[in-house]
Amino acid sequence: MQVNEHTVSSRAVIRFGGFCLAGGAVAFLGVFSYLAAGFNYPDVLDGPAATVLPNLLATGQQGRLVWAIYALLPLIWVPAGVAAYEVLAPVRRGPMRLALLFALVAALAMMLGLMRWPSIHWHLAMAFEHAAPPEQGVLAAVFDGLNTYLGNYIGEFLGELSFSVFFLVTSIVWLQSPRPHRWVGWVGVATAVFGLIGMFRNVTGAVAPIAALNNYLLPAFMIILGVALVRSPAVHDSPGA
Repeated sequence: MQVNEHTVSSRAVIRFGGFCLAGGAVAFLGVFSYLAAGFNYPDVLDGPAATVLPNLLATGQQGRLVWAIYALLPLIWVPAGVAAYEVLAPVRRGPMRLALLFALVAALAMMLGLMRWPSIHWHLAMAFEHAAPPEQGVLAAVFDGLNTYLGNYIGEFLGELSFSVFFLVTSIVWLQSPRPHRWVGWVGVATAVFGLIGMFRNVTGAVAPIAALNNYLLPAFMIILGVALVRSPAVHDSPGA
């Protein structure tokens, strides 16, 4: 009876994680499209503070709310990581623990990177609007520093490194499992490898085409893996294993 209850509970967790991963991909695309239309995102990220901060403030409270929602979306990596662990831990428990940890790091890193926009950057934009030119220079330096640290290093580099490793380990274990649809694992490996290469786009422009391709592969594989997790059969494993 306890085993059956554990199986039912695991099944619910797996389905929830799968829905979060697939739904998160759709939500990311929706918010991204909104910001691209109203804020020229992500091209605006390369602009100076004198251009970006007034444009950020011009989006109003609705734009700030959208940024806040966008900043919370990386939380989907947490239930997704748990779901993948529940499905594939019986195959390779150690690697799937590692995958789960990288999913958690991805969520935290990406949230830290995105949360700067409706919080710190928003207040910088309000101060910049009324600041004298010398003060604007100081605010611009703070803006650039936060973009480099929270944006490039933590949000993009660490965040993309983490979810790419999560995809890579999960996909390799998927290929080692007796589960059908092995193509899911191969697509995941390709997405992860492209992601690991594309995350160096801020270092060299040579990987820009790969990064651009991965912008399409990433949400596609999130949906594929999410659906695969939702459709996974119940996990037959003992609670204490």
